[in-house]
Amino acid sequence: MPDRATTTGQGRSTGQAELAPLDRRSAIPLWVQLLEQLRGRLAHGEFESRFPTEEELTRDYQVSRYTVREAVRRLQADGLLVRERGRGTAVVHPELEQPLHTLYSLSRSVRAQGLTEHSKVLSRRITTGKAAAAALQLPPSSPLLFVERLRFAGDSPLSLERSWLPGNLASSLETANLDSGSLYDALMEHCELHVTGGWERIRPVNPKSKERHLLDLPASEVALLVERLAVAGEVPVEWRHSIIRGDRFWFRAEWPGPLRATIAL
Repeated sequence: MPDRATTTGQGRSTGQAELAPLDRRSAIPLWVQLLEQLRGRLAHGEFESRFPTEEELTRDYQVSRYTVREAVRRLQADGLLVRERGRGTAVVHPELEQPLHTLYSLSRSVRAQGLTEHSKVLSRRITTGKAAAAALQLPPSSPLLFVERLRFAGDSPLSLERSWLPGNLASSLETANLDSGSLYDALMEHCELHVTGGWERIRPVNPKSKERHLLDLPASEVALLVERLAVAGEVPVEWRHSIIRGDRFWFRAEWPGPLRATIAL
C-alpha cells in the first residue's frame, strides 16, 4: 500500500547533498512528491555517474519500496530512465528538438523541454575579422565584439557558440552578464537592439579535439555546425557559428498542407 505518513525522519547516503524532506502531512501521495524531487535532481545533473538503487532511495527518503518503485516507474515511462540488464537503472539524456519555422532561442528551447540552462563565457573581446565583417556588411577592419560561450542543458554541455557583433552597436555587452539566457535578450536589454529575423544554414562537422572535449562529445558522434546571421530591422547585428552536439539536438522542418513530414537533422 502507498505510504503517506508511516515513518519519520530522513536519511542520506554518504557524501550526498541534504535532501528536501517529503511532507508526510500533505494530501499529495509520497510517490508523487518523490517523483517531483527526482525530476528536479535529474534536471540538475545530479545522477550523471549513476542512478540510486531502490534500496538507496528507500533508505534516503525513509519510504516504502512501493513508493520508490512507483516514482521510478513514472520516470521510466517518461523516457528519463531506462533499466539495463545487469547494470541497473541508467539516466537517459533527452534529445532536444527545435522547429525551424521561426526565429528561436536555444535557451528558451532548453527551458521549454524541462531542463535548466546556463552558459560559461570562454572569451569576450574586441577584435577584427574579414569574414565576420563581410557577413555583417561592414568594412574589413571594423571593430567587432567577439563572444564565445559554452551552452549547457542541465549540467551537460550542448553547444559551443561563437558570435561576432558590430562593435559600435554591441559595446555594452562587454560587461553584461551572459551566464544565462539568450544573447538576443541581452542585446535588447543593454543595447536596445531587437532581433527581428535572419537566416541560418546547418551542416554536419567533425569537431576539433578541443571543441569535442569542451562539448564532452563521444568520439563516435558528429556535431552540427549552425551558421546564422541575425538582423534588427534591416541591420545585421550578429554573425554566429554554433557547434551543437548531434547526439542531443534535433532540428525539425515542417511544411503546411495535407502532407506533413518531419526531418531530424
